[in-house]
Amino acid sequence: MAAARQYDVHEARTHFSRMSQQVETGEEVVISRAGEPVAEVVPLHSEVNRTDYGVLRGRIHIAEDFDDLPDDIADAFGMRPRPNRPTV
Repeated sequence: MAAARQYDVHEARTHFSRMSQQVETGEEVVISRAGEPVAEVVPLHSEVNRTDYGVLRGRIHIAEDFDDLPDDIADAFGMRPRPNRPTV
């Protein structure tokens, strides 16, 4: 990950709009006073880095009839052949 862009307090006030756009695109911004970092501005919704696969194992149950459609819905989508009807 690239180093965060650093603004001093005066620059942060002057360029707040630009700074907030950078944060919206995922960048992190550091605000400093006299060269010392005092705050870090980070996106609210950062990327999720999944590291543990199978963390929900045993917590999710899928019913046996999950793939079975009710007859009326299957008929509406033409998924079952209709019985032959006598013509009049």
